[in-house]
Formats: sequence, structure tokens, C-alpha cells
Amino acid sequence: MDKFKITLIQPDIIWENPSWNLKKLEEMIGGAGDTDLIVLPEMFSTGFTMQPEKLKEDMNGKSVLWMKDIAAEKNVALVGSLIISEGDRIYNRCLWVFPEGNVEYYDKHHLFSMSGEKEHYSPGHKRLIVDYRGWRFCPLVCYDLRFPVWSSNTDNYDVLLYVANWPAARHRAWTTLLPARAVENQAYCVGVNRVGRDGYGLDYLGDSGLIKPKGISHFLGDKEEVKTFEISYTELHEFRKKFPVLNDRDKFTFTEPA
Repeated sequence: MDKFKITLIQPDIIWENPSWNLKKLEEMIGGAGDTDLIVLPEMFSTGFTMQPEKLKEDMNGKSVLWMKDIAAEKNVALVGSLIISEGDRIYNRCLWVFPEGNVEYYDKHHLFSMSGEKEHYSPGHKRLIVDYRGWRFCPLVCYDLRFPVWSSNTDNYDVLLYVANWPAARHRAWTTLLPARAVENQAYCVGVNRVGRDGYGLDYLGDSGLIKPKGISHFLGDKEEVKTFEISYTELHEFRKKFPVLNDRDKFTFTEPA
């Protein structure tokens, strides 16, 4: 499909309160209108907590089932990250839930060591490319934004998507790096962040946004908001054909860490 609608949900997440957050997000999603994809922030049911042991769920947990219900009811794909346990490991897992109920996922690769995330969560080592309604998406999580190699377009995606809890103290990096990733990868770039204050006293300024491949940016500001953007497949690929930057990209392969 040429035209595709993406809805960004920018909430004030209630700290470590999944039931309240799911109820609140359901109300926000209810006002979204017609769309193809709805994007929620990182750890949308809890906030960015370093107490996953008491908040984790498995792939049949309440929040995952909630995502499936919303996706089916709205006939959309729904994306966001949750605290997911698998065996003896816990992941900051970004789930892509299709309206039919099937799920693909990406486990956050770059864990934020300054917060202690490495001590509580296991890293993922594989990127995910999702094909959906004629578009190719690469979903990543928060801190991944700082690492251009991991985010690089090897001519295999059209939309680069970050779900995040990106704090106010580093807000300028957020509004700088999102456009940079769009321009260098000749792709639409979506970033979804939260607002408010978390349980550690960190403030969040939101500015979820959509950036076009030429770097034209649309940010939402610092309040709770639901915003739908429309992107164009024709516009993207005509730009790539006219100005084929990706043809000159550096070639590389990802390797597993030692």
C-alpha cells in the first residue's frame, strides 16, 4: 500500500502499575481513529524499572494478551516493549503484534549500563525486520538509537522505529539523533517516548515524532498526546531512486559478541 498511517501514543506512565497503565493506554488508543500501526513507548506497562523480577511476565502474560486484543479489535499492528521472562532470562522485549494475533519480537541489544540494565536484563543479538502491509520495519529500543551501525539500513527496511523512555537530561540527543538516523538511512524514522516523572525521579519531555528521509521532523512536544502521521511509499522510493545514497553505503556484517 502506498499510503500508510502510523499512530504515536505518548503517555505519562504510572510507575510499576501495569493494570492502571493498560487501562489508560486503552483509552488513549480509543481516540486514535483510522490507522495501520500503533506505537507505544518502551516498557509501556511499568516504566523503565530495574525491578523486573517482580514485574516480569511471559509471552502469555496479561500485557501480551492485552496487546493481542487491542490489535485484533482495531485491525492494526501494535508495537511496544515489555518486561518478558524466558527460562532463567529476562528481556526488555519489543513486541510487534499483528491484528491476526501472531507476534514477532526484538530483544533490546544495547542495554543501558548507567542505569544497571545490564545487571537485570539479558541482551538480544539479532535485529528484526517486519513485513507488514507492503512496508518493511526495523523496530529497536531506546539506547539503540545511539549506535548507528546497529541501526544501519542494509537496504532491508523502509521505516526505522524506536520505542523509548528517553529522559529530559539527554533530550537534545533524542531530537538530534532521530533525524540523523532518518537521513543517513534514507528511511522514515519514528521515535515514541513518554512524558512525566518516573519512580527514580527522572523527568521525560516526550517529543515523540516522525522524521522523513530528508530530515523533515515532526515532534509532539511535552504533553500526553495521540498523533497519527501518514507516510508515502512512492515518496520514499522516488527519493531513493533520485538520490541513491544507499548504493554507496559501507558493507559490513554483524557478528555475535565475544
